[in-house]
Amino acid sequence: MAGTDLTITGPDGTFGAYLAVPDTHKGPGIVVIQEIFGVNKIVRDICDGLAAQGYFALAPDLFWRIEPNVQITDKSEAEWKKAFDLYQKFNVDLGVKDIQTTLTHLRGVPGAGPKVGAIGYCLGGLLAFLTVTRTNADVAVGYYGVSIERHLNEKEKIKKPLLLHIGGKDQFVPAVAQQQIIEGLKDMPGVTLHTYPECDHAFARVGGQHYDKKAADLANKRTAEFLRTNLS
Repeated sequence: MAGTDLTITGPDGTFGAYLAVPDTHKGPGIVVIQEIFGVNKIVRDICDGLAAQGYFALAPDLFWRIEPNVQITDKSEAEWKKAFDLYQKFNVDLGVKDIQTTLTHLRGVPGAGPKVGAIGYCLGGLLAFLTVTRTNADVAVGYYGVSIERHLNEKEKIKKPLLLHIGGKDQFVPAVAQQQIIEGLKDMPGVTLHTYPECDHAFARVGGQHYDKKAADLANKRTAEFLRTNLS
């Protein structure tokens, strides 16, 4: 089933989102949290893939306060420049607020729930971590999240299951930061960490420069099992 674009109304205004619905029209919900390229084809494909697995998958436009409806790729220098500019202007706290609004919206979609989780990539990987510390999501998964080490002071707020995938050679998450994340979270109840030693940032982005199919398939398999266990 093809997904649809819709509008979500929150306390600060309205923003766009992409919703993919399972053929059964019944199942748990997942908020898909974008990279720095907006709700582009890759994000929409992830939503469609999750819908094929039986989930309602909803990806909110988290850049709406800066520039609505950003849909760029990682294929040109100009797009990378724009992506980093958006990232630098992005307010993480407001982004998490919009994720909570999206979770609430998804819980109100007929057939969705009762449990709703989140999955995020890159910037979305950080936001997935903050989703379990600041929102009422039932579970979250983060892929190669950037700057998580700066928010470890929130780790005691983790009350729901969290899975993090870490690329061992991630150019945007230095070895020192990776060690801080691993050491800071390894003994936290409900937290699962997986490291992919030879992988760079965005190793699961299909078609990306550092895409590693073997590692991506393993990470996605672990994610599928984690979500199935915690959202059923």
